[in-house]
Amino acid sequence: MTPDSEQLGTPVQEQAAKTPPKRKAGVPVWRTGKPDAFLAAAVDTARTAVEGITPAATIGPHLAAKSEGDRLVTHLFESRLPGYAGWQWYAVLTRNSRSKVVTVNELGLLPSEDSILAPEWVPWAERVRPEDQQQESEADSPEADSSEAESPETDGSETDSPETEGPAADGQEPAEEARYVTDDAGTQAGA
Repeated sequence: MTPDSEQLGTPVQEQAAKTPPKRKAGVPVWRTGKPDAFLAAAVDTARTAVEGITPAATIGPHLAAKSEGDRLVTHLFESRLPGYAGWQWYAVLTRNSRSKVVTVNELGLLPSEDSILAPEWVPWAERVRPEDQQQESEADSPEADSSEAESPETDGSETDSPETEGPAADGQEPAEEARYVTDDAGTQAGA
């Protein structure tokens, strides 16, 4: 055996290989802080990218450039889209290390603290009130169906029926109706 192979099998080295390196408590995995200067200056690139998903008239002034990590910046623009007061258009930009080429990662529309939002969704079982269930059960009852069947239109007590109107009432025979016969070729011919 060589001295190098003997050192690899020592318990201290095996223990070091099993335990991950220690991190300081409270320190995030990525760094945030000042945005990348090159990406923060790329406001026109971000605006052009947002114009790809919405008309230019719906994009307001640039509001901020936030750092999301190393070489990752989010640009925020005021939304002038009708119905979205207080919302913000965003474009996330990134670049490779030592590169001057900006890449657009993501685009969209986000609410801010001042946005009007829909109320929280409540499950149907929690929204239904006892009055709602009572009205529904009354509508489904057989009594409601029988009251509709006794309408004056269907009771048969009318004296003016369609059989007594028209030419037959005057003693004349009704005009013959046109009949259509389909031949083997599938065309229709008048009789």
